[in-house]
Amino acid sequence: MLENVLDHYCIRAYLVFSQTQNDSGSFTINNFGIFLSKVTLQKFQITHASDKIYKFSDMLLAKSLNDVYNKLISQWHDPDAVVIGAYSETLLPIHKNIENIENFEHQMMYLDSKAYLPDDILVKVDRASMGVSLETRAPFLDHRIVEFAWKTPLSLKIKNGKSKRILRKILHKYIPDELIDRPKMGFGVPIDSWLRGPLREWAEDLLCESRLKREGFFNVDMIRKKWKEHLSGERNWQYHLWSVLMFQAWLEKQKDIQ
Repeated sequence: MLENVLDHYCIRAYLVFSQTQNDSGSFTINNFGIFLSKVTLQKFQITHASDKIYKFSDMLLAKSLNDVYNKLISQWHDPDAVVIGAYSETLLPIHKNIENIENFEHQMMYLDSKAYLPDDILVKVDRASMGVSLETRAPFLDHRIVEFAWKTPLSLKIKNGKSKRILRKILHKYIPDELIDRPKMGFGVPIDSWLRGPLREWAEDLLCESRLKREGFFNVDMIRKKWKEHLSGERNWQYHLWSVLMFQAWLEKQKDIQ
């Protein structure tokens, strides 16, 4: 991987993929299930509930669909204020077809399929899997399934706040209810504690005030404020800081090459 990846998801994906290869070098559902039954999830920290609360409260301040979507896909409340001279082009004018989609939920799904999926999710999975020479498959992206999904009424996708309604009904035939009707249980990488511990010196060097001013890419006061709040434990800015650190690490690499 020649370019730094801002999203820490790649670390998790790389660790999973590195443990789930079969003889053909492909990733399968069976192997994934076996791996999850063996891995010690205590090594990873569950996403902080407070992070989700802050994210939700930020959504309440959104003034439009475009505003909602930008807040969902960005770690920073105001990305343009972080990068000096930056201007984020809205996604909505780019995707004119969204005007023909009748409801908010389907509009969000459309934007995900045109932007978040190809530019984020699939990129991370591809890089993490190729990092261990692993071939991955995305069966739900078969064009016949995609076409069927778009023809399916929203009522068959979401009901009473629960998504994936059709898939849940199918799974209920084969899997106990308690394994399906429960909160999502992900496992994350403890970036927050790493930045306060083993990665602190590395991060401090990359986020040094004089360095940031000299390079001239970021709003120094904003970055330093979040760094200090994170170190003190006042707030958890792991994702905000990680994206900046990945750029700084990439920039450092370019200097070495030159």
